[in-house]
Amino acid sequence: MQFWNFMIVPTILFMVVVAPMWIVMHYRSVRRSSRSLNQEDRESIEHMLATVDKLTDRIGTLESILDADHPQWRQQVDRQERREDKE
Repeated sequence: MQFWNFMIVPTILFMVVVAPMWIVMHYRSVRRSSRSLNQEDRESIEHMLATVDKLTDRIGTLESILDADHPQWRQQVDRQERREDKE
């Protein structure tokens, strides 16, 4: 019977101090790990970045073609935007 009386104090300390901290730390680590990107998300982002780079190059090419064929196209676009803003 003395053994069980002796174990009451450590059991109460464990339940009051250690167990709540353990649970809190466990769920913090679960939340952190769920916030990081998985492999599929990383591949998707890499694909999107590659697409953005291609589109940026295409826009640059189109602008250079327009600059060569119609040098005043930028001013025309600016005028149209100003008209739309006034209306």
